[in-house]
Amino acid sequence: MTEFLYFAWVRERIGSGGETLAIPPEVATVAQLLDWLAARSPGHEAALADRGAIRVAVDQDFAGLEAPVAGAAEIAIFPPVTGG
Repeated sequence: MTEFLYFAWVRERIGSGGETLAIPPEVATVAQLLDWLAARSPGHEAALADRGAIRVAVDQDFAGLEAPVAGAAEIAIFPPVTGG
């Protein structure tokens, strides 16, 4: 099982700060994971519609769309962050 964490407006659109899910074996990359999650509910679909407006961390490391997700304990999805 993988712990999913959602932050900021991603959390608001999904309606939850997180959930624990089993990633299907056919979902191998972050891009495939986002497609799979978007199909879970209208809230997930709304939160994940603009892939350029979200970032993903797999086990607390930033991950690109082609990064593998197999064996991940935690996946966080959030808007881009800025610093000052």
